Amino acid sequence: MAETAFQTMYRKEAIAGFEKRETLVRKTTVTETNINGNVAVFLVADSGGATAVTRGVNGKIPSRPDNNNQYSANLVEWHDKPIKTGFNIFASQGNQRDIMQRTCQSVINRKIDGDIHTALAAATVTWGSAAAATLALVTKAKTKLGNAFAVDDAPVFALITPAFHGYLMGLNQFTSSDYINMKPFEGVSKDRAFSWYGVNWIVDAGLPGVGTSSSTCFMYSQNAIGHACNTEALQTFVGYDEEDDYSFARCSMYMGSKLLQNAGVVKMLHDDSALS
Repeated sequence: MAETAFQTMYRKEAIAGFEKRETLVRKTTVTETNINGNVAVFLVADSGGATAVTRGVNGKIPSRPDNNNQYSANLVEWHDKPIKTGFNIFASQGNQRDIMQRTCQSVINRKIDGDIHTALAAATVTWGSAAAATLALVTKAKTKLGNAFAVDDAPVFALITPAFHGYLMGLNQFTSSDYINMKPFEGVSKDRAFSWYGVNWIVDAGLPGVGTSSSTCFMYSQNAIGHACNTEALQTFVGYDEEDDYSFARCSMYMGSKLLQNAGVVKMLHDDSALS
């Protein structure tokens, strides 16, 4: 006869695994949410670089057309649908229905940012070859936007990798109270968005090539990128099939992103490798 009968205790509440679960980028774009159809058209209008003219010798003022450019974002439907049988839910630890709903929302949110990353990557202006972030390179990127008049009409954002952020932490101009009022070493593990140098910075570990010697970070005007999505019709369902005894969660979204102004995006090719 055994003296003991040990019991294994399983915690009922699930612990979220490490993954990106929210969209960080959608609000940094020109967003269209009232969608009917499969194409959203964004209009970019300016003077075409026109200069003022004087009256002609015939007494008339020369006229000109405005420069209207239309850019189309093609909407595509995206879905994620985990399923689990009734027995698997019964026999598994934790609230499996809740887990399915949370994970499929995370998948769609990552797709939103990935779609916008792809549109940003279509830009052709860069700060040069891949290198670790320095004040000179950050200044170069912002100067390129300034030369294109892309820093005045809308907020400027920068999407950077954790390694890029790490290099910023080594700059006196980023950390010293002689230059700034914020204290970047306080709460740095949780703060992924901050303002510095007239730019709104977002640390996004989902950027292309993160952790490698050639990750792609971006500095851009909000008016340079368009994103169309049916946020009002975003579908997040949890259901049960009685015939085959399985539960499912489904998230669905229709969206598309488009580069609107090439001069308003600077690709900052970054070397993450030394810190990754």
